[in-house]
Amino acid sequence: MRHWLMKSEPEDFSIDDLERVVREPWSGVRNYQARNYMMKDMKVGDGVLFYHSNTAEPGVAGLAEVVSVAYPDPTQFKKKSPYYDPKSTLAEPRWFLVDVGFVRKFDRVVTLAQLKDNAGKLGDFELLKRGTRLSVLPVSAAQWRHILSLA
Repeated sequence: MRHWLMKSEPEDFSIDDLERVVREPWSGVRNYQARNYMMKDMKVGDGVLFYHSNTAEPGVAGLAEVVSVAYPDPTQFKKKSPYYDPKSTLAEPRWFLVDVGFVRKFDRVVTLAQLKDNAGKLGDFELLKRGTRLSVLPVSAAQWRHILSLA
């Protein structure tokens, strides 16, 4: 089992939204490295830190899990979608996604500031590297355990 951090802007889709719908396709990812993580590395049952980004207090808001194998992101084919990609075809899709399922919401968000304060214990944590903008990041087992201990 692997672990991941997946970012979402809470005004678009939050941990509360995931709790309400229970399962959701992680659509709209348009970065090849993030896509490759979903397409090649994620497996059903992998743990997900659900991270609220682009908010007054960004941080890990709860837990989810990968609940499907990767499949083509249908938004790439919809001309009215903000994620439409005219270079994608049904025969050769460019973008893939996985479904995530709700596990639990934290009582309080583990803030980015807290994560930075724990940088020494988190080691080489991709989220804390300057310039990191990926919406899907790998998390080591040790990082996973430490972040859970902060929750």
